[in-house]
Amino acid sequence: MKRSGLLTFLIIFTALIFIARLFYLQVLNNVYAVPALNSSAVKITYDYPERGYVYDRNGLLLVANQLSYDIMVIPREVKPLDTLEFCNLLKITKENFLKKFEKATRYSTRIPSPFLVQLSKNDYAYLQEKMHKFKGFYIIKRSLREYPLNSAPNVLGYISEVNESMIKKNPYYQLGELIGTAGIETTYEGILRGTKGVKYIQRDRFNKEIGSYKNGIFDTLPLPGKDVTLTLDSKLQQYGEALMVNKRGGIVAIEPSSGEILALVSTPTFDPNLMVGRERSKNFTKLYLDTINNPLLDRGLQGEYPPGSPFKVITALTALQENVINTTSTIKCFGGYRYGAGKGAFMECHCGINGPVALNKAIYRSCNSYFSNAYRKSIENYPTTPEGTNIWSSHVKSFGLGNYLNNDLSVGQKGLIPDGNFYNKWYPDNRWTATYTISNAIGQGEILTTPIQLANMTAAVANRGFYFIPHIVKNIKDEKIDTKFVTPINTTIDKEHFEPVIEGLFNVFENPRGTARGSRVEGIEICGKTGTSENPHGQDHSIFIAFAPKDNPKIAIAVFVENGYWGSRWAGPIASLMIEKYLNGATTRPWVEQNMFNGSLQNEYEKQLQQETIDIEK
Repeated sequence: MKRSGLLTFLIIFTALIFIARLFYLQVLNNVYAVPALNSSAVKITYDYPERGYVYDRNGLLLVANQLSYDIMVIPREVKPLDTLEFCNLLKITKENFLKKFEKATRYSTRIPSPFLVQLSKNDYAYLQEKMHKFKGFYIIKRSLREYPLNSAPNVLGYISEVNESMIKKNPYYQLGELIGTAGIETTYEGILRGTKGVKYIQRDRFNKEIGSYKNGIFDTLPLPGKDVTLTLDSKLQQYGEALMVNKRGGIVAIEPSSGEILALVSTPTFDPNLMVGRERSKNFTKLYLDTINNPLLDRGLQGEYPPGSPFKVITALTALQENVINTTSTIKCFGGYRYGAGKGAFMECHCGINGPVALNKAIYRSCNSYFSNAYRKSIENYPTTPEGTNIWSSHVKSFGLGNYLNNDLSVGQKGLIPDGNFYNKWYPDNRWTATYTISNAIGQGEILTTPIQLANMTAAVANRGFYFIPHIVKNIKDEKIDTKFVTPINTTIDKEHFEPVIEGLFNVFENPRGTARGSRVEGIEICGKTGTSENPHGQDHSIFIAFAPKDNPKIAIAVFVENGYWGSRWAGPIASLMIEKYLNGATTRPWVEQNMFNGSLQNEYEKQLQQETIDIEK
């Protein structure tokens, strides 16, 4: 009896252990349940959330959503169907049907893939009643973007379908899903997209749906994307785009006290709504292949140009910091600067002074001779030319020039601020002097900058020696922006050196002989610098930097107009109009405004194109 009782106990005990283990594996621990989610017995469906809305700094809606309907297909579930009827409903040919079905089959016979995307509401309403006849096909809802203002496509970006390479990099996405591929749509994709909901549906051996898998414990609800508020002032943005019609170039306006981007204009531009709907691919291809106008190129972020005379501001500040000049230091300018004995060792100057010139006059008259002398002294202030050039380069880079600025924009260019090592590759064994690089003094030579870098440099000057990283997002719902955007970055120039330079920039407008006297705005103290960037491929570029008011500045701006002759012709008036519009809400110079609205540089671009064609033929 004792043996029999013991045996019974062991059997019962063993059974209880097995039951407990099975309960743990099947109920408490889902390690074996998860692989089952990918089996043919479980159908997976997704519920796509609405992407977050996008607003400008004043609460104006920039990006909204509209419903879209996609037809999906699971090839292995497709039953014999009336192909002709189905094609007529979808308004496609039989050949197109077979091509799409073959593509879906190659991708996967078990996983849903897009068959026909972005149906209209009318097509959806008609199809919904007949889809039961076509097994293996079903309709899902998605949200597409719409752009109420038809503005700032370079900033807003667009969304497009993921491809297989994207899916390999990020398995969150499935074929046919949408992803941000430009502008803030890609930079803030993880925030704007939300999180899709997932449902697992159990099927029997006849492939009939019998309910939620494991009572829905694996199901998740969709979480909508978060709304984003941009730093952009949409009215200022639209105004800048209007001023730049029939011109190529960029405008970047920044709030110096925060680094917030107020306007980011790039022209030629395009309607962002072209990137929505079934014609998106066709429209994108057309824009992409337009290599003459390059509308997809964001010139404000990607255009690299010699900065020209606006760079003289940095030349002056560097020389002041190195104590090789002061506010009363003078040189004599007689139409240029001779830096060697050779015939070509002469830099022309068009300031028209013909005599002694000090810092203030050198700035508002844009004297090449003065700044060439200041640059040379800065380099020669050290035992070797490479050492002096390295110190100069570090001062320049402290203004954010020569780097990507570490911002939240999707594209950009580094530009170029050369140093001693750069020139050592050209002239080995230190066989070079400051005169070899003298063009750097006036923003030519090897120096390359982007409009956003120039705008940021201007903001640093306006702030008397510091800047905030330029950024496009002001606020994210229920989240804080990155602390790096609210942390000031100091330049290597002492604060005391900025005031005399700013006084010179003020006289660019206020002095009767200032180079931007014609762009002066009554009642606004503007500080700025005109510039002309040499262009070997055609007419010179027009450049202008400015900030206002002089004290407690609210806006810093850089304007770049390709083939625009000189700074005061196009870039200067556009910059002053933008400043007046932002600070006062309206402009008081209708004649200037109309000249900019109606002015065109298309003839210059056509001449350049003709010359390029001739060069190719040669």
